Amino acid sequence: MSDLASSVRQRRTFAIISHPDAGKTTLTEKLLLFSGAIQIAGAVKGRKASRHATSDWMEIEKQRGISVASSVMQMEYGGCVINLLDTPGHQDFSEDTYRVLTAVDAALMVIDAANGVEPQTRRLLQVCRARNTPILTFVNKMDREVQDPLTLMDEIERELGMTVVPFTWPVGMGKSFAGVIDLRAKHLRVFEPGEDRVQGGDERLPLSDTAALTQRFGMAYDQAAGEIELLGEAATPFDAADFLAGRQTPMFFGSAVNNFGVQEILDALTELAPAPAPRAALQREVAPDEPKFTGVVFKIQANMDPAHRDRIAFVRVMSGHFERGMRLKVVRSGKELRPNTVVSFLSQRRELLDEAFGGDIIGIPNHGVLQLGDTLTEGESLQFTGLPFFAPEMFRSVEVADPLRTKQLKAGLQQLGEEGAIQVFRPELGSVLLLGAVGQLQFEVVAHRLEHEYGVKARITGSRYQVARWVTCDAADGGETELKRFINANSHRLAWDAVNAPTLLLEYAAELRAIEENWPKIRFHAMREHAGLVFQRAGD
Repeated sequence: MSDLASSVRQRRTFAIISHPDAGKTTLTEKLLLFSGAIQIAGAVKGRKASRHATSDWMEIEKQRGISVASSVMQMEYGGCVINLLDTPGHQDFSEDTYRVLTAVDAALMVIDAANGVEPQTRRLLQVCRARNTPILTFVNKMDREVQDPLTLMDEIERELGMTVVPFTWPVGMGKSFAGVIDLRAKHLRVFEPGEDRVQGGDERLPLSDTAALTQRFGMAYDQAAGEIELLGEAATPFDAADFLAGRQTPMFFGSAVNNFGVQEILDALTELAPAPAPRAALQREVAPDEPKFTGVVFKIQANMDPAHRDRIAFVRVMSGHFERGMRLKVVRSGKELRPNTVVSFLSQRRELLDEAFGGDIIGIPNHGVLQLGDTLTEGESLQFTGLPFFAPEMFRSVEVADPLRTKQLKAGLQQLGEEGAIQVFRPELGSVLLLGAVGQLQFEVVAHRLEHEYGVKARITGSRYQVARWVTCDAADGGETELKRFINANSHRLAWDAVNAPTLLLEYAAELRAIEENWPKIRFHAMREHAGLVFQRAGD
């Protein structure tokens, strides 16, 4: 095996997904802790705490105790290089999560043992299932009064349409939570609450001494043993092929806040999660161990270092060997890059890197050259697809409170629009900018970031628009000429987004049906994966 192929096989790139408050960010912290990437976990909750979650680096995240932007963290464990992406759980930031899921090879689903499968979990799982992404499941908060584990297992299978294969099984819950039984290693790991740091010497008891286990843990152990016997008769055995196809999920139990069950998850990620696999571009399939570098921009983040007003393009390395200073082509524009300050991440902490391999996530400083969805190559014309932009469901007008800060407002909104954190539209007629979002919280985050990162107080007010569609026209139907005719005829309800893709804005859904009938050659898109690219090819 070549050195390149060996390096690629060591990579594990996965996202952590969940409904809000299931404990996802806490688990992220503890995975970093157990891998040795950090020495003490940050306090996820508590606004007055002196420590915050490593993955929650924005000021608003520290204040509210929620994740509003995905974070990237790289660590080494068990002979593997792990690229871990923590995603926002709140549904208002689901677009960011959807894009992150296009850049990973597996997902770790965190479920609150008291609440079971929740709405956002279902949405995210639908995205994973559509891409056949392998999923591991961690049932969290077993140190609280929670649902019966068999009930949880049945609910996961019923709600998510996946076969569940327990790898560990809980003994008791809440105050009687005694630990978890490792069904493969045949031992019980005893739970000790209140652990703040990683300490060795966990107590592990063999399952062979049934009498001693019953004497020590009483009915909790007897019940768990009975459930395990039932599972042995009825449960489906683990099948690696079904897991890799997204049809089967290994399930683990624990308490992330108490560092319990984290070790088993980390071991399973290195053992079970797949190494990078070939990815389809429009032109051909790209293997991760090909010698030539290819990569795709799946996220752009502004102001990770507010002192430098920087913008970082997060690139998933699809193939090859990246070396600092190498010549790269931006396929969309044909421009050449020679990035010399490429970084790896531990949330907002960065380190300069000299090389990266297929599966890695790297950060390239960006000054407007790179856009979400851009493909980078060593010269070949390739285009990776699948990075979604969904039509906004809510709209607001935005104006600057102090007219002298208009320039700063436009600069801030341009950068936030490039991130995809919110969609910014410039109307064809009029000067008031429009914001489009999936949920109300996005507007609050933008207002906060404008004030604290760009020094601009903005007035965000209501808008009459309720529907947006990106518009294109195929070459066979008149192409650019027909599209320009449509834009001129509808200039009073036409706007341009962050990548200058034309967008139709409407007050009522019924208007869209009428316009579609009147303009049969124009295509109306609820998702902008390719709409902007089509227009740019026609217009540029």
